[in-house]
Parts: sequence; structure tokens; C-alpha cells
Amino acid sequence: MSGVLALLEQHDGKLHGMSIEALAAAQQIAGELSQPVYAAVVGSGIQAAAATVAAYKLDKVHALEHELLGEYTADGYNTALMQLIDLHHPSYVLFPHTYQVRDFAPGLAASFGRVLVSDVVSHRVENGALVLVRQLFQGKMNADVRFEGDAPYFVSVQAGAFRADNAKKADAASGVEVMTPTIESAQIRTKPLERFQESQRAVDLGAADRIVSVGRGIREAENIALVQQLAQAMGAELAASRPICDNGWLPMERQVGSSGQTVAPKLYVAVGISGAIQHLVGMKGSKTIVAINKDPEAPIFEVADYGIVGDLFQIVPAIIEALKK
Repeated sequence: MSGVLALLEQHDGKLHGMSIEALAAAQQIAGELSQPVYAAVVGSGIQAAAATVAAYKLDKVHALEHELLGEYTADGYNTALMQLIDLHHPSYVLFPHTYQVRDFAPGLAASFGRVLVSDVVSHRVENGALVLVRQLFQGKMNADVRFEGDAPYFVSVQAGAFRADNAKKADAASGVEVMTPTIESAQIRTKPLERFQESQRAVDLGAADRIVSVGRGIREAENIALVQQLAQAMGAELAASRPICDNGWLPMERQVGSSGQTVAPKLYVAVGISGAIQHLVGMKGSKTIVAINKDPEAPIFEVADYGIVGDLFQIVPAIIEALKK
């Protein structure tokens, strides 16, 4: 057995945003283990999705095509993926940690007598073996996880843990191998109903390249306008920690953290945020973190690339003025 297989989620021919993060993780892990890397998409009429995946640097793309896979069911997906894994024997099978993956992947792993190591935030290689890092107790502790027994090993990666823009593109399209799994309608025990549609958000923080986030150091709701000016001067989205949204000072859709959105922008500016672990869980994947806080011992400085210790009511106006110049 060898190779790292990334199982990517698609809907109506379009890849889920977290799928590329899982692909980046698979490329990185495969490179460190000196193993080939593959990807697979599942569904019906998935040529467009397979072509999108083939633009990335992969040894091969597997397209599992069947009319009974057109609508997602755990039975259909697991039946198809068991055949793919039995045929190609990958060492590691990686998923994006989406709602859909949480539904079917534990059963897929159990079909092979294995466990799913879910919500992985980082990894390292020690003595040729992969060590995975998971967070416990809402991020208060990190746990190292090592596999025992024979492959395949099943892993899902947390949103934002691996950056999608680190996924390597190919000079020439990777080969696509179409597989028609053997599936009977009697094997699918559930009937898909109307797909749940989440209410449309006014802002998708997960897609933002720059975010300015405000915490309780802003003191009063009226003062948020100052941070809004900073966000506008930077061309950034405005976000907040949980206390701000709980107070109704900003809508809940702008909350970053374990109970809000998980983000991984190129630049994250934390204004008046102390850095509670629940907030750090949602933004630790940011490429560059700038923290502004009057408390030099604030936990936010432990993850910040740049820290400014001082009164935000003096610092933020100065930054805005400098940006305008």
C-alpha cells in the first residue's frame, strides 16, 4: 500500500471550498512521506469537477461516476469509495471536514476496521511516520495521534488548517481515470430529500483575503465605527469576537471563532481582542496576524506575527491616517 488519496466534495460540478484545503494537505503529506498523491471526486455528471481537480499537481484523478451517486447518500458514497480503496490501496485517505464527510466517513473507515481521525489541525513526520495533531476541549489542548495497525488510515482536516492557496497547480493537466462502481439501488437505504439551503450570508468571511476583527477592548458599540474605518481603509472585511456579537453590536454572521466562522485570510488584524482560545480556533490559519492590544500579556500575542502594545484609540486612527496618505 502506498499513496495519499484526497477525497474531494463537489456539488453540481463545483468543488466545495474546503476540498482544495484537503488537496493541499494531501500534497504536503505525500511530499514529506515521499509517496504519490491522488484525488477522487464522486457523483454523476462530474466531468467539470474532475477537470478542475486535474489542474492541480497530482499523480492521477479518479472520477467515480454513477447515476445512483447523483444525489448524495452515505450508502452510495461508501459503496463506491470502498471499491476505489480496495482497488488502489492508498496508505492515507484524506477528507475535508465538512458536514457531508462527518456523515459518511466514519462508516467508511469502520468498513475497513479502522477509525477516522477527524478535525486534524496540523501534522509532522517523525522517523518516517505521520503524526497528526487534534485539538481537545475547544482548543485548550493539543493531542498527538499516531496510527497503529495496517493501512488504510482515514483523516479529515479542519477548515483553515491548510491553506487552499498552497495547493500546487500542474504544468500540464493530470490524468483523469473514470471508474463506474458497482452499485444496486437496493444498497441505498435512504432517500434524499430536498437539500438544506443555509440562509444567505451578507458576508462570507471565509473567502476574505483581509479581515479586521474587533473585540471587547472597543468598550462601546459606538466605537466600532472606528474599526470599520480601518477595515475600509484596508479594503478588508469587518469581523468580531463572540462578546461583540453576543451584545448585538455586530451581526452573528461576522463572528470568528469556535462558534462562529473559521477564517484563513492573508492578513488578519485583531483590534482589542485578548485572544481567548475559542477565538484563536477560528483564525489561527491566517497567513499573517497583526494584534493591537494594551495588555502585553494578552494571549493574542502568542499567535501574532506582529504585535502593537498600546491604546487602540490612539493606534487605529494613526494607522488610518497613514493608509490614507
